Amino acid sequence: MVDEDRVLRLLRSIADDTAVLRQEAGASEERRRDPIWLRGVKYTFVTAIEACVDAAQHICAAEGWGPPADNGDAVRLLGEHSVLSTELATSIRKAVGFRNVLVHDYIEVDDSIVVDRLKSLGDLEEFVRQLAAYVTRA
Repeated sequence: MVDEDRVLRLLRSIADDTAVLRQEAGASEERRRDPIWLRGVKYTFVTAIEACVDAAQHICAAEGWGPPADNGDAVRLLGEHSVLSTELATSIRKAVGFRNVLVHDYIEVDDSIVVDRLKSLGDLEEFVRQLAAYVTRA
């Protein structure tokens, strides 16, 4: 059984992280020169996407749709079972790959890609909407 409270807490975390990222998208050049700024943006992306993965893994386990092959597969399964639209599941799977690069290949990350991702936060917001709709109607 899906633990609605657990999933809603994760969705609140994603929404909070996305709000921070949206605010930082408008950061001044002076703020962006602070060496901690980009590190904070990267970490916030990691925690937002990790919460997406945690929610996906929980729903897959609770609904008996697994075990997923990996974190991206958990998101794919949400699309396959119409929890997420197919397009959103594909986009969030790519975000999971982005998170993996930030965590495991952090030395080689192209910082311009991270900054560019600040312009594309709608998928995280849509993930929150679609998952909230699923858990509150289930």
